[in-house]
Amino acid sequence: MTKFTVNNQPVEYKLDPRTPLLWALRDASNLTGTKYGCGTGDCGACTVELDGEAVRACVTPIGAIEGSFVTTIEALSRERDHPVQQAWIEKNAVQCGFCTPGMIMAAAVLLKKNRDPSEEDIEAAITNICRCGVYPRVIEAVQLAARIQRGDETVQGPPRPNISPEDAAKLVPALTPPRK
Repeated sequence: MTKFTVNNQPVEYKLDPRTPLLWALRDASNLTGTKYGCGTGDCGACTVELDGEAVRACVTPIGAIEGSFVTTIEALSRERDHPVQQAWIEKNAVQCGFCTPGMIMAAAVLLKKNRDPSEEDIEAAITNICRCGVYPRVIEAVQLAARIQRGDETVQGPPRPNISPEDAAKLVPALTPPRK
């Protein structure tokens, strides 16, 4: 059994210690925001924060991180008010969205270490692959997030629905086609 903290909650995994962190998060903890892309650590879709570092969860065995602290995309902010989330929305840095959680996590880790990253710093820290090619918008978003985090800028953001997710949608009876 492997014990570590995930999103500020102590967890004990009864999985083989060789199990990649990605699968422990997705399958055992139902934290599906961390994505599976390549399985080799190259694409970055599975990036999470591990003890203050951005790591690729698909190549990190849980047995190697006993006692560590893991943060996933789900823990940044449910209200989407983390500076990186705000900037991503403001700069429309999402295309298909598959790589987005990993990029956001890499950006959040970068901004914890560097409050004013240059374009070169951003490119060095966010090596994630995005097949849609949003890289220019990602750089702009990280720079905006840094300004938001420092208090140099604010963004309005999209309007909130002001309704709980549970109340926002409900199942309705299926419509039947009209009779001929």
